[in-house]
Amino acid sequence: MAGRIEDYALIGDMQTAALVCQDGTVDWLCLPRFDSHAVFAGLLGTEEHGFWRLGPAHASDAEPPRASRRTYRGDSLILESEWDTPRGTVRVTDFMPPRDGAPQLIRIVEGVTGRVPMRSALRMRFSYGRVVPWVHRHEGRTVAVAGPDSVWFDTACETYGKGLTTYADFTVAPGDRIAFAISWEPSHKQPPALPEPEQALEATEEFWREWVEHCTYHGPYREAVVRSLITLKALTYAPTGGIVAAPTTSLPEHVGGVRNWDYRYTWLRDAAITLSSLLRTGYREEARAWREWLLRAVAGDPENLQIMYGIAGERELGEAELDWLPGYESSAPVRVGNGAAHQLQLDVYGEVIEALHLAHMTGLARNDYASLLQLKLIRYLEKHWDEPDEGIWEVRGPRRHFVHSKVMAWVAVDRTIKLIESGDADGPLEKWRELRDDIHRDVCERGYDKERNTFTQSYGSKELDASLLLIPQMGFLPPDDKRVIGTIEAIQRELSTPDGFILRYPTSGEEEGVDGLPGDEGAFLACSFWMADDLAMIGRVDEARKLFEKLLALRNDLGLLAEEWDPTLQRQVGNFPQAFSHVPLIDTALRLTASGAYGG
Repeated sequence: MAGRIEDYALIGDMQTAALVCQDGTVDWLCLPRFDSHAVFAGLLGTEEHGFWRLGPAHASDAEPPRASRRTYRGDSLILESEWDTPRGTVRVTDFMPPRDGAPQLIRIVEGVTGRVPMRSALRMRFSYGRVVPWVHRHEGRTVAVAGPDSVWFDTACETYGKGLTTYADFTVAPGDRIAFAISWEPSHKQPPALPEPEQALEATEEFWREWVEHCTYHGPYREAVVRSLITLKALTYAPTGGIVAAPTTSLPEHVGGVRNWDYRYTWLRDAAITLSSLLRTGYREEARAWREWLLRAVAGDPENLQIMYGIAGERELGEAELDWLPGYESSAPVRVGNGAAHQLQLDVYGEVIEALHLAHMTGLARNDYASLLQLKLIRYLEKHWDEPDEGIWEVRGPRRHFVHSKVMAWVAVDRTIKLIESGDADGPLEKWRELRDDIHRDVCERGYDKERNTFTQSYGSKELDASLLLIPQMGFLPPDDKRVIGTIEAIQRELSTPDGFILRYPTSGEEEGVDGLPGDEGAFLACSFWMADDLAMIGRVDEARKLFEKLLALRNDLGLLAEEWDPTLQRQVGNFPQAFSHVPLIDTALRLTASGAYGG
């Protein structure tokens, strides 16, 4: 059985990622890309679906011992786990070197004290655990082959096969260092080069050290901010600049429920806000790469802007269910692909244009096509902003006139007007100023409940929605506007959990809710960070700081956050780690630091 979501550590090479549990088990790894089929899918099923456990030998493989402590080595993505056993202490170092050739996952066992018996148990399964590969020896190496895939296993230890699993049993003493590695290669090609674990470790550490040196944030929350930035970098697909929302699929928003989605794609919304955080912390090269990815993805067809694309810009992300996987803690179905790709979400236009605007304002080298794209997107919005859509939360129910979507349409027009006013683009200024005013008036008249003094989720509805917290952050209304303050206070009253975290919107238990789905979900962490931002903006900075630090306390021992927090189970839920949680963490830290609200 897989561990709790927060029991996992992330390692990766900026092209794919693995999740390593506290007991030393790799339960999730897709090769060669984030969105490829999993080689280890035990996270969404059982050990029969693939895993790699490395740790102290134990009488029962069913209950392997958890590491006594673990940490990332400095500001890197190199995981170090240590076990204190009756026979001594041992350390395992896990990492994936930034790729120069075949993708590799390397694990180095080091004796610290005593003599510790160890075991490696490797069960490779292709196609998300469905295919048992042919495992054999080839020129002294172990290789697993099935269809187009081959995975090569290299170690100096003697190995043996048993129960369709490859084992190595060995003992380490102080100073011993024994390496294990797997490498992926298309099965029709020559074997990948033999890994060089120690050189790869040194190069990986140097890569992360040099990358973190570019960070311009040096405030009181630096540890949390840097770990979040490293996580965002790890979620960036280096060959194209696309940014995945998370490296996993189908980790449930409600344990045992059906709210299980594939997040291994590039959502324009998530990527745009990630770009914003990277720009404000000194990472211009990542911002430039994302802008180039966007221009390629949208090229030739901006009128049919999708809300998400594949990491290389693919448009077809057909959704399917893997019925042979029981799901994480029986949360079925397990889905791959995402049917929301072709939804209409008008807010995306605002997020993309806001990101392009910020890139322009921070001096990113001008790109004429980026300005042309912005103008084309506005011409589309001119005709469609007043239509209903599926909104920021990708509802599977009927389309509505979501207030947040209209606000972000206003943002798109507003930022484009500023681009024209700066002299860097040409367009019908007066016409678009009128459009900006029309959208603003429409929202304030139709999306605002005068009796309750709050904006609502959609026109004519009584429900609230945490996305309304972005109204002052986007500059749609000033923070001291009574309607903004009323909305913040209404969301605190109606969408707060008992421990003060924020739900996205009301859900209806087993009944079908406003999103067209049955079941409930946890507190959405991004919304809770937005609340902290708003509280700081309206002068309640001490309250904002306390909420922010409560949110920081939800991170796991390595500083990682999933999408949501289940206030009943008191655990993280949803795909992990989640860019849409780590980005607002960075933003709130920057805001609180600028306000001096950290109490330091």
